[in-house]
Amino acid sequence: MLEVNPYARFLDGRQVVDVLSSTAATLESLSDAIGPERIAVAPAPGKWTPAEILCHLADCEVAFGFRLRQTLAQDHHIMQPFDQDRWATLYPRITAQQALAAFAAMREWNLILIRNVPPTASSKPVSHPERGTMTFSTILETMAGHDINHILQLQKLASEQS
Repeated sequence: MLEVNPYARFLDGRQVVDVLSSTAATLESLSDAIGPERIAVAPAPGKWTPAEILCHLADCEVAFGFRLRQTLAQDHHIMQPFDQDRWATLYPRITAQQALAAFAAMREWNLILIRNVPPTASSKPVSHPERGTMTFSTILETMAGHDINHILQLQKLASEQS
């Protein structure tokens, strides 16, 4: 059994909704800092390019949004894991700008949902076949921690000289 939320350590006391609300602008800023000449260049063999990280975040926003909605809509929902590497096969055909636009739009839609759910939703249970029992709040915490993890990666890439 995997850890319920492997990204919890990245939160470090930060408010989940604050992280979720600021990620799109942070990604835009980091994309600009990395620059068009390095955005599609892998930092090392076998590593994703910054643009591919942005594509991954857009894909994850689709998955997280579905998981949040299914958790609210169904009792005893069982989440479906996905193979991020298989999803990534099309990333080289997608620009950083396309990924950022998709991420920002989906994140805004998910934030509208998050801000409008009743307080009782936070404890609604859901199961993940690899991670066990979670709640609506655990999904939100995972989203925020996942954001921070990838923001840290992009910050490191932005700070490196070309």
